Amino acid sequence: MYKVPFVNIPKHYQNLKSEILKTIDDVLSRGDLILRKDVEDFEKSIANFVGTKYAVGLNSGTDTMFLTLKALGIGPDDEVITVSHTFVASIAVIVQAGAKPVLIDVKEDFTMDVDKLEQAITEKTKAIMPVHLNGRVCDMDRIMEIAKKHNLVVIEDAAQALGAKYDGKMAGSFGLVGSFSLYPFKVLGCFGDGGILTTNDEKLAEKIKLLRDHGQKTKTEIVCFGFNSRLDNLQAAILNLKFKYLPKYIQKRREIAENYNKGLSDAKGIKLPPAPDADEKHFDNFQNYVLIAEKRNDLFNFLKEKGVETLIKDPIANHQQPGLGLSHFNLPISEMLAEKVISLPLYPELTSEETDYVIKCVKEFYK
Repeated sequence: MYKVPFVNIPKHYQNLKSEILKTIDDVLSRGDLILRKDVEDFEKSIANFVGTKYAVGLNSGTDTMFLTLKALGIGPDDEVITVSHTFVASIAVIVQAGAKPVLIDVKEDFTMDVDKLEQAITEKTKAIMPVHLNGRVCDMDRIMEIAKKHNLVVIEDAAQALGAKYDGKMAGSFGLVGSFSLYPFKVLGCFGDGGILTTNDEKLAEKIKLLRDHGQKTKTEIVCFGFNSRLDNLQAAILNLKFKYLPKYIQKRREIAENYNKGLSDAKGIKLPPAPDADEKHFDNFQNYVLIAEKRNDLFNFLKEKGVETLIKDPIANHQQPGLGLSHFNLPISEMLAEKVISLPLYPELTSEETDYVIKCVKEFYK
């Protein structure tokens, strides 16, 4: 049977194997494992790429949001506005910081519905956390305008949006903080867990550097209670290697997305994501290629039988998860998306032959 995996880390590794092994050998030969030059170099590269003054490497995208909330003192009696249609970590960090998540709906392009934003603001609101899901940046002009009007902090959950732009400006450069995941399946991923945040606020960057390393200012001076949330130096070295290929990776993803859009344009029963050049405002990195599909579960099973691996992420909306206590939110678009979205394979190593086969199988299902 012809098989198309949803992701292909082994193939990705093989393409970079000699460079990766050389990088690992170099780091281990130096013995540089914790908060060394490779981390500093990567932080500088990401700050320059995103267009901010500072970047701080942490152990996950989750911690970039959590430590930001802790550094800002957002906690009990405070509210943070975000969306339900996102990975649960976006909401969990708010709860873990002691604050209350206030969830609003998204539009059918998966970005925050800004028309719903202002009515969710109360005297307890301290921050807005837009999520740039699938590598598509939210309407940051309006979000920043509303935040300024109400004196609120904006924390961009850009976990999936490294290299994505809105009106020519990089994701992660609009708000006080941009939060990025470096999970292996991301546009730029390490071989384990990792995250990095971007900011123009020097004091905040320094505060988070303290929090990531147990509050240690020096080896002998501890200035606050902190956490253990460092980006490993070995992972940073691998990320430095892969960073030079990032523009190529994004371009390849956009080409595959364009091929999907063209090939599936006449397919019945599905709604396609906006094409790479659908409008002048958005430059999507296509972290994911997500369909809104009728008979979604049947399509998933059909493609599985055909050897095409797909992903149904969060088939139950976060606010409808019984264990999270968020069922009081009424979010019809988020609920519809939970029932209908399915992600097709999309990664730089995907061949045109594989893409054509996926298109053929999807169209065959909807005949």
